[in-house]
Formats: sequence, structure tokens, C-alpha cells
Amino acid sequence: MNATEACIALNMLPTVGPVRLRKLLEVFKEPQQILAAKRTELRKVEGFGSEVADQISTWEATVDLTAELERVRDFGATVITQESPSYPRSLREIHAPPIVLYVWGKLQERDHHAIGVIGARRTTHYGTESAKKLSYQLAYAGLTVVSGLARGIDTAAHQGALAAKGRTIAVIGAGLVKLYPPENAALAEKIRSGNGAIVSEFSMEIEPDRQTFPMRNRIISGWSHGILVVEAGLNSGALITAAQALEQGRSVYAVPGHINAPGAIGSNRLIQQGAKLVMDASDILDDLQILLPETKPSPEAIARPLPPLSADERRVYDAIDATETSIDDVIAKSELPSGAVSSTLLQLELKRLVKQLPGKYFVKLG
Repeated sequence: MNATEACIALNMLPTVGPVRLRKLLEVFKEPQQILAAKRTELRKVEGFGSEVADQISTWEATVDLTAELERVRDFGATVITQESPSYPRSLREIHAPPIVLYVWGKLQERDHHAIGVIGARRTTHYGTESAKKLSYQLAYAGLTVVSGLARGIDTAAHQGALAAKGRTIAVIGAGLVKLYPPENAALAEKIRSGNGAIVSEFSMEIEPDRQTFPMRNRIISGWSHGILVVEAGLNSGALITAAQALEQGRSVYAVPGHINAPGAIGSNRLIQQGAKLVMDASDILDDLQILLPETKPSPEAIARPLPPLSADERRVYDAIDATETSIDDVIAKSELPSGAVSSTLLQLELKRLVKQLPGKYFVKLG
């Protein structure tokens, strides 16, 4: 048994959670050693009574590890632990980071830089379109959009990120085999087929219930640099996620809604309480320039690598000098129509590659 398999088994025990596992690892060092420990050794750990010690020492009576590993393999998923490079760095920092993450799809290095987009399940046309637009812009700019695959705002957020050909992660409140809601199966397939991943901390066959969704929400907020609440009523679960984000030291953003709309009371109240009002993705991107850690470039890589650019984006980007360049000069150098240059400059701004200055001048961002 390797460390990942041991973590899967520990994760399947009802009495062992992330906080207890951390205490156990302080004593036994390796997850395999926890499962091999005797009942008397386990009871010596501070805060561990006979019930927990008995369940761990007889774990094979509760957990069918072989069957679970077969389910993971047959489904085409993988399981990562906190020791994995692809485990989200920011998620390791929260009070109770998941013991394991079941991943259907692939995680990438860029997924460490994420923004959560959440909101009501019952939403308005305004809320849906706002979620799609903002998620499109955020994904186009290079951030990974994290949401919960639920009906309403979550679905719109994933769709917006996919439309931008960006990255999106769906964190679900059930096992991968019990994907919920079932009508989003096609959306989940599209996400995992190359644009992101479906992620769960629950073993493969766990059904969704009232407890799994709040647990899921802490992962969405913990994974992200900040949470954007698009539309939420007073009793929306999105407000719980926003509260968790604040506890985790994350930023909270909110889209303003109609003052008489019941579905916007919660999100409007967040703005009253200090959440940053968002009308455009640039409101978040400008904020994250302060929040994201700056890294000193190595001698081998003074300039950051450019993201994939279309032919027009490359021509416009190359037409901008090292100093301020007027839009007229960009048009002349790129030899593209003015309309194409204007729309391409907007795309480059969203990717944080150029910045517009007063007077229609543009500069490259380092």
C-alpha cells in the first residue's frame, strides 16, 4: 500500500477528517503507519477516544479499498493528496484541507490561480448573463474559474469559462459516480475533456446531502484567490461560501442587483458589508494584481512567457513599442483594420498583456 492508497482509506472512515489526520501524522509520520498502528497506540494521541481508535485499527472491516481503487480506475479518474504538485497550493493553507481530491480530468499549473464564481440556483436572466460574461472575461484573462456545477449561477459560470476556451474546475458535493445535478452530465464531460476537471473530496459512491454541500463550498473558496457572488438571496448557500472565504482570508466580490429583487438581497448586502462591487472583470483583475504574489524572475527567464495568441493578437502585440504607443501607430504597424485592432487590444487587456493609457495610448505589461 502506498501513501495515496492509505489516504483514500483514511478519507473513507467516518470518524477521520482532515484535522484529525493532521494530528495523527504528527505522531505516525506516514499515512500507512496510521493504518498499521495498534489500538493502544492510537488512543495515546491527544483527543482520540476509543471509538476513533477502534475504527482506524479495524479499518478493513469498514473500507473496501480494493473496490474503491477499481471504481477510480474504471471511471478514468485519479486521486491526489496534499503531497501532489497538482494539489492547489492555496487549499493547503485552510483549516481543514481535504485529505484527498478525486479528479476527473486534468489539473494544470495555471489552476493554482483561480477565482470562485458562485450564486443562486434559482436565478434571473440578468444573473445568468452576468455570470457568463464575467466568467468569460476572467477565463480569457488567464484565471481558472472555480464553481460547483450546481444549477443557476454555477452552470453559467462554467459555460462562460468554456466559451472563452479557458479553464474551469467544478467542485461537486458528491462522489464522482453520483455526479449532481444529473442534467449537468454533458457539461461535466465537456469540462473534463480538456478544459478543466470535475473534483470531489468524497469517495466515488457518496450521495449528495445537506452536509456534503457546505463541505464542498469550503474547497471552492479555499482554492480561489477570491469569491465572486453574482446573485444570492438572503438564505443562499453562496453567502455561506462568502463567509468561509472571509475566514480563509480570501477577497469577496459581488455583482449589484435590483434593490427590489429577492434574489439579489444577499449579494447587495455583501456590498453593504464591504465586498467589492463588480461591474466588469477588470474590477477583480486590478485587485488581484495586488493580491497575487510577485515572483522575481530567474536570469534564464527575465520576461514571463506569453499565453497562446491568435495571429491578430500577435501582430497587434508586436506593434506596441516598449514605450507608450498610440492606437494609430498600432494600426499602421499591424496593418489591420481599425475595428480589428480595437477588439484585439481589448482581448490583450483581458489577458493582462497590455494596458490602455489616457489618450488611446497603450503599453505592454511586464
